Amino acid sequence: MEYRRLGTSGLKVPALSFGAGTFGGRGELFGAWGDTGAREARRLVDICLDAGVTMFDTADVYSDGASEEVLGEAIKGRRDRVLLSTKTSLPMGEGPGDAGSSRSRLIKACEDALRRLGTDRIDLFQLHAFDAGTPIEEVLSTLDTLVQAGKVRYVGVSNFSGWQLMKSLAIADRYGHPRYAAHQVYYSLIGRDYEWELQPLGADQGVGALVWSPLGWGRLTGKVRRGRPLPANSRLHQTADYGPPVEDEHLFNVVDALDEIAQETGKAVPQIAINWLLRRPTVASVIIGARNEEQLRQNLGATGWTLTPDQIARLDAAGNVTPPYPYFPYHRQEGFARLNPPL
Repeated sequence: MEYRRLGTSGLKVPALSFGAGTFGGRGELFGAWGDTGAREARRLVDICLDAGVTMFDTADVYSDGASEEVLGEAIKGRRDRVLLSTKTSLPMGEGPGDAGSSRSRLIKACEDALRRLGTDRIDLFQLHAFDAGTPIEEVLSTLDTLVQAGKVRYVGVSNFSGWQLMKSLAIADRYGHPRYAAHQVYYSLIGRDYEWELQPLGADQGVGALVWSPLGWGRLTGKVRRGRPLPANSRLHQTADYGPPVEDEHLFNVVDALDEIAQETGKAVPQIAINWLLRRPTVASVIIGARNEEQLRQNLGATGWTLTPDQIARLDAAGNVTPPYPYFPYHRQEGFARLNPPL
């Protein structure tokens, strides 16, 4: 397994991480991804560690905390071999203090996560969303307190816009608070909005990308193709409306290109889609999920080989879309492109 620095921090993370969103099976939206229990989770963790996948990502909202509990059970006795990443800020209840990134919420969320995970520290503690109702200074000073206390090692965010992340970094620099080392983002061959602003920002500011849903919310598994109905057991029937949207024709064009390259390489469609992401600028780690051992082993096969420049170019072309203003001139007009060459 290849290990990469997380942005410009000193933390080294595996190129592939494991997402524990399928652990627990409690609740509705964030519990609909799977119902893996502790025994099967331990088996999946075994396979990951054997392959060099040492970082495991979860969140308090996944299965209403059960994902953290099951992950904690699965790593019991080998805490020092793994990196634990979890997230907070999304609602965990109906009360006024059950959502957001206020000082009281972050402290409580951290303590709850430590208890559920059965550990004394969190390697990467991330804000799951931007909280417009809490001053950024309060958020960062609280995270600084948690770092100083040794309960958190590194901090990051997820699903921030460019201005939200940049303003947070500027305030961190102003007051000497810990900088966000990671931005957990949606990025896939059928969802490339990350490239327009957040990727250049990450490159400039030293923020590494942790990619969630690299298979486009399950659309790049190889089961969805032009002229073929969605399998009856696909979770997309229940969750498609919650995920990032994509036009059918755009999806099918990308899948056609993936199928073509699968024939050339002998690799599976998901492996090609993940391998493409691993070559993208700023990407520190791609988070893979699996509801069973077969899915996990297939996704692990995305590493250890490389697409050719021609294959990468064909995938780039299939997945490319015209970005909105003010980004499109930099992609299409020579004068703008000369001033802002691609990463």
